[in-house]
Amino acid sequence: MDLERLSPRNQIKKESWWTVLTLAYQSLGVVYGDLATSPLYVYKSTFAEDIQHSETNEEIFGVLSLIFWTLTLIPLVKYVFIVLRADDNGEGGTFALYSLLCRHARISSLPNFQLADEDLSEYKKNSGANPRNLKAPGWSLKNTLEKHKVLQNMLLVLALIGTCMVIGDGVLTPAISVFSAVSGLELSMSKEQHQYVEVPVVCAILILLFSLQHYGTHRLGFLFAPIVLAWLLCISTIGVYNIFHWNPHVYKALSPYYIYKFLKKTRKRGWMSLGGILLCITGSEAMFADLGHFTQLSIQIAFTFAVYPSLILAYMGQAAYLSKHHVLESDYRIGFYVSVPEKIRWPVLAIAILAAVVGSQAIITGTFSIIKQCTSLGCFPKVKILHTSSKMHGQIYIPEINWTLMLLCLAVTVGFRDTKHISNASGLAVITVMLVTTCLMSLVIVLCWRKSSLYALVFIFFFGTIEALYFSASLIKFLEGAWVPLALSFIFLLIMYVWHYGTVKRYEFDVQNKVSINWLLTLFGSSNLGIVRVRGIGVINTELVSGIPAIFSHFITNLPAFHQVVVFLCVKSVPVPHVKPEERFLVGRVGPKEYRLYRCIARYGYRDVHKDDVEFEQDLICSIAEFIRSDKSFDCSPDNENESGSNERLTVVAASSSNLEGVQFYEDDGSDKPEPSSSEVIMVAVEQRNPEPRIKKRVRFVLPESARIDRSAEEELSELTEAREAGMAFIMGHSYVRAKSGSSVMKKIAINFGYDFLRRNSRGPCYGLSTPHASTLEVGMVYIV
Repeated sequence: MDLERLSPRNQIKKESWWTVLTLAYQSLGVVYGDLATSPLYVYKSTFAEDIQHSETNEEIFGVLSLIFWTLTLIPLVKYVFIVLRADDNGEGGTFALYSLLCRHARISSLPNFQLADEDLSEYKKNSGANPRNLKAPGWSLKNTLEKHKVLQNMLLVLALIGTCMVIGDGVLTPAISVFSAVSGLELSMSKEQHQYVEVPVVCAILILLFSLQHYGTHRLGFLFAPIVLAWLLCISTIGVYNIFHWNPHVYKALSPYYIYKFLKKTRKRGWMSLGGILLCITGSEAMFADLGHFTQLSIQIAFTFAVYPSLILAYMGQAAYLSKHHVLESDYRIGFYVSVPEKIRWPVLAIAILAAVVGSQAIITGTFSIIKQCTSLGCFPKVKILHTSSKMHGQIYIPEINWTLMLLCLAVTVGFRDTKHISNASGLAVITVMLVTTCLMSLVIVLCWRKSSLYALVFIFFFGTIEALYFSASLIKFLEGAWVPLALSFIFLLIMYVWHYGTVKRYEFDVQNKVSINWLLTLFGSSNLGIVRVRGIGVINTELVSGIPAIFSHFITNLPAFHQVVVFLCVKSVPVPHVKPEERFLVGRVGPKEYRLYRCIARYGYRDVHKDDVEFEQDLICSIAEFIRSDKSFDCSPDNENESGSNERLTVVAASSSNLEGVQFYEDDGSDKPEPSSSEVIMVAVEQRNPEPRIKKRVRFVLPESARIDRSAEEELSELTEAREAGMAFIMGHSYVRAKSGSSVMKKIAINFGYDFLRRNSRGPCYGLSTPHASTLEVGMVYIV
């Protein structure tokens, strides 16, 4: 099904019930694969060492009560009824919360922010109160955050910690899910055989899983929901059977009184066992993180009426079986498959492995998505991002991240060789992400929802206390596997923060060293400098949104020639999930009209798909042509230069694909094609014969009939057409960043080694990846920051 078409930003608010139920069904495979497979390993991890199952059943009933209330309070109450409402224009996840906070308080981590970005339709603020009202809820908190840079950095680090833990979960979840599913083989073979078979089988499944990622999940995605639905039906049916067959009174254990009895009897051992109980909610964060693929109502329906009751029945069924089987062989270790009737163990094993693969696939895809978000917001080095589906939103593949995850996942599997240590590691990663979400949500309640601070305090105290208890139980097992997510998160956090720090310092250098308009006018006005204009369009890549970048002066100083049309191009991200095509480009002039210098800012949201080179070039040229057509005479001069060193007036121009009433761009090789009717268009066209015989390349701008342009605009369009036919050249900076003398040792290490290494091994601009080498010119510069 086309999830792009049904995503929240494209649909009308009043969607039909059929659409909602269809999305709810599909969310089973995408969102709940990880959460649904948790019964495979929760009891086994809980009873691994810390507590023992006794004939009084106080332990098993206490664990069941803890599982029931944990599932009820965290996924159901916190996520389904509260957190899902904190969407960022239909998008969810850690960065969605951070994006909301950045828009309601000026704490954005993006250095090239413009006031024009606040005019984007998705930048709307959900508060009805006057933001300048000193008595409005959240005003003092907003003012405090905006004043103190340290608090802004702490908030960024908090968001990055949550992100890093999600990446760590992407390493651990496939390992524990597949390992737990394959552990069912222990009931069909001897212990000697099992220890030599289990790990190789798990590794083989993991290698196959990661090797198929480049095909994209859309090819097999239609199987995901049926597999998870079959699994939910399977575990709930087995649970109902075990309840009625072994202990119909197990429902009494849902009372919180059994939690009190459990903790009173087990004391410290019971507290330490919370690290295993915690795994019953692993995957809950996916409900919020994958919100952009579905709707809030569809995810709520799927969890409330399908996933939640199935999981409760499954855990109750296991507890009912174990309450009547107090002496189990050590090989079984109170695993899931012990409670499965022997006649159906093999079919259940097959469904469990498939469900584990689906759950692992969901977390891997989620890891790709969050890496893309980090890259878009300048918090991760640029990596190669491949979109595996043109229809399904969010289906991407990142080769470097995929193989890194696979190697780490195999290392964890081979290194630990059991679910106990992997579960300790996974539990800490899961609960850390939830704690970060709780902290950010408390700020959202005050800053975005404009509620009283009391609501935020109640929220963070209630849910934060529960999660802090689980966090402490997981952290106490640091040496027993919990160190893995901390180590992984520290490495990724270091990479992200160093990259972000270097990017900000580099941008500050660009701002401080940008060239003034006076220099440009002097350059054009002097006939003694020998500046030559060559045919074609020169696209100069820059991160500046105003002023002339130093790279341009560096280029002119060393090579006194540039193209007849020069475009200063800035491709930047804004703190919204999506930018509409009709709001994509900001176009303006740099200097007087006759200089043919333009600035074009292409804005993308952190979940937007960047177009390929051909489409991007066409949209870029069309946006300039549309600006020329609609622009009124406005010459730049140093007399009216503003404080920023530029008086550029930027105009919002729609991409050609969405602006059917604006200028359209056509390019062909001279083959016979139907011409547009002259009654519908005005054409500005120039023909050029290429060196090859009988091949004619034509470039045309087609204007709507209602368009009226003056003579100067027509000449400008004609020159743009000639330049486009002559070709485009991309001029990109190849910078060497060095810390200035006198900097601290930490800064020198971060800039001279860390950031420099990451920059040399990261990708260039997305629109320049596939441009011919003959059309790309790199200008080297040394940045002293």
